[in-house]
Amino acid sequence: GGGLSGLSTGFIDFDKMTDGLHEAEMIVIAARPSMGKTSLAMNIVEHVTLSENIPVGVFSLEMTAESLVTRMICSNARLNFKNLRDGLLNANDFQRITQTAGKLHKAPLYIDDTPGLSILQLRAKARRMHSQYGIKLIVIDYLQLLHSTSRRASDNRQQEVAEISSGIKGLSKELGVPVIVLCQLNREMEKDKNRKPRLSDLRESGSIEQDADLVGLLYKAYSEDGEGGPPDETEGVPVNLLLAKQRNGPTGDVPMVFLKSYTRFESASRVDPGDVPND
Repeated sequence: GGGLSGLSTGFIDFDKMTDGLHEAEMIVIAARPSMGKTSLAMNIVEHVTLSENIPVGVFSLEMTAESLVTRMICSNARLNFKNLRDGLLNANDFQRITQTAGKLHKAPLYIDDTPGLSILQLRAKARRMHSQYGIKLIVIDYLQLLHSTSRRASDNRQQEVAEISSGIKGLSKELGVPVIVLCQLNREMEKDKNRKPRLSDLRESGSIEQDADLVGLLYKAYSEDGEGGPPDETEGVPVNLLLAKQRNGPTGDVPMVFLKSYTRFESASRVDPGDVPND
């Protein structure tokens, strides 16, 4: 879209800073658990497949394909995820689900939810997906759930992560498509919840940080114990995606809003002020 040199993510501010997602790039999105990194990645997938009609392959090592699709339906139809899960829906909701499910069914989206893949298995599956469906974007959720079968990797987790990371970078180059890989941030972050994340917080990090063309660190844009406190989940939670590394562009924060009940992110600049809690 709109004169970007790469794929649009649907997030205006992110696209402005990155010029989109580019061929052969390894894009890391990292956060602490339950900060919404899967939701953010799936929102990008939703935009690329539904709005742009471009084929995407997703490797979900944690969540089943069914629960990913359920989240995408909620996000796209602006439905409350919990209500859907608990069966608390009205006729109007059902109509929206049916419509969205129909759109998704036609979308060029390919999800592989095999758990416990090795990096070699994942690469083989991705190659097959690429030759069969012409996927133009790959998403991996998430790096720490992959393993490497090499002998050197078996003694040393850091060595193993290095092999996984270079395997992902190799995949993006081999197929010439951007690969978004989600990543857990270090437990160190738990000690001081209010500091901004940095590149060194990537778990077992050195190699991931080196291989990546772009690293986005997702964090809450408010302090846990200070002013404002955690906002109400029904409203938007202010978060930042810190572009901590970008080989071909600027670094800095992309302000966003996480609408947790819809498993949906919005660009902060696009959200109606009424949707965002005041500090």
